[in-house]
Amino acid sequence: MSTLPDFTLETAAHAAGHLRVAGVDEVGRGPLAGPVTAAAVVLDILRIPEGLNDSKRLTAKRRAVLHDAILGMAEVSIAHASVEEIDKLNILRASHLAMERAIAGLATPPDMALIDGNLIPRGLQIPAQAVVKGDGKSLSIAAASIVAKITRDRIMWDLAQQFPGYGWETNAGYPSKSHIAALQNIGLTPHHRRSFKPVHNILYQDKTVST
Repeated sequence: MSTLPDFTLETAAHAAGHLRVAGVDEVGRGPLAGPVTAAAVVLDILRIPEGLNDSKRLTAKRRAVLHDAILGMAEVSIAHASVEEIDKLNILRASHLAMERAIAGLATPPDMALIDGNLIPRGLQIPAQAVVKGDGKSLSIAAASIVAKITRDRIMWDLAQQFPGYGWETNAGYPSKSHIAALQNIGLTPHHRRSFKPVHNILYQDKTVST
């Protein structure tokens, strides 16, 4: 039976003297297209939206409701790393760059960050704790996961209107069968990550065919 995230990690951080604790999560490491998006959220212990959970465990409708509630009750910062940065740096480093930017974008710097995953971004200038599967453990990270996912899904929906045929409005750039088929039939867009193998292979095939 899965347990719901709670405020245990945040409470421990407060007890250690870290009064402003940001939960940080990213979304978009797996897609073949689009940016990677991160959110940093500092919750008000007296105004925590009810029902926060790992964004993957929530319905789209529930995510949207909670997204608006989080923006209304908490301090939130959203940031991205671009396709160009993903291809230049690699997806892990780009994900961490987006996290660093999200933390830096908070109006008041936090005293500590709870980072979803098993690694702490190397550019952070504040104390941090990596939390494996943190979006299912920490309310702050769960809130960040919801904001990041909604934000990135909306970006991909907008891009889908400009580049129809890839199904980004439903697959968010992930390598679904229809997305792979569209890559092969329509070709690449400026928003495809050329360092990712399925995209790289199609790019390489095109060059071998044309020579």
